[in-house]
Amino acid sequence: LEVNVDKETNTLIRQGVESVINPFDLYALEEALRLKERYGGTVSVLSMGPPQVVDTLREALSLGADNAVLLSDIDFAGADTLATSYALARGVKKIGSFDLIICGRQAVDGDTAHVGPSLAERLGVPHVSCVTKICELTDGYMIVERMTDRGIEQIKLSLAALITVGKGINEPRYPS
Repeated sequence: LEVNVDKETNTLIRQGVESVINPFDLYALEEALRLKERYGGTVSVLSMGPPQVVDTLREALSLGADNAVLLSDIDFAGADTLATSYALARGVKKIGSFDLIICGRQAVDGDTAHVGPSLAERLGVPHVSCVTKICELTDGYMIVERMTDRGIEQIKLSLAALITVGKGINEPRYPS
C-alpha cells in the first residue's frame, strides 16, 4: 500500500484507495446491533470523511444498521480530533435524540482515542471508555464493565450516554 500526501494541503490523497470500516468501529456496530436485537430500537451510523466512505456506510447497512449518515466536506480534510468531534456532535444533534452512542475505542489511522470522549463532552452526556461488557441496560441507566490495570471496574451511568469499545467486547458478524 502506497500512501500519498498532497503537498499543498498536507492531507492524505485518498483517491483510488479502498475505504474500510475502522476495525474498532466494527466492534461498536456489532454491539449496537446486539442491543437492538435484544431490546429493540434503531441503529444509526454516522461517519465523517471523503465521499468514498459511502461504501463503508453501505457495508454497515448490510450488517444491519437501520440508517447511515455521511458528513463530507473538503474543509474536513486534515481535521484534528477536536474538529472531528465538533462535526460529529453537530451531526448527532441533527439526527435527533438518542439513548446510547457506541464508538470504536480509537481510529487506526490516528490512534489517539480522543474522539469518543470529546464527542460525549460536546453532547453533554456521561461516557465510559474501553468498555468490555454491557452488563445491564434499562430505562434511564446502564451498567458496564471495563478492564483497568487494577482489574475489572463496573460502572453505572445514566442514559443518554456514550461508550467506547474495542476488541474483546464481541465478535463482529459478516455481511449477509
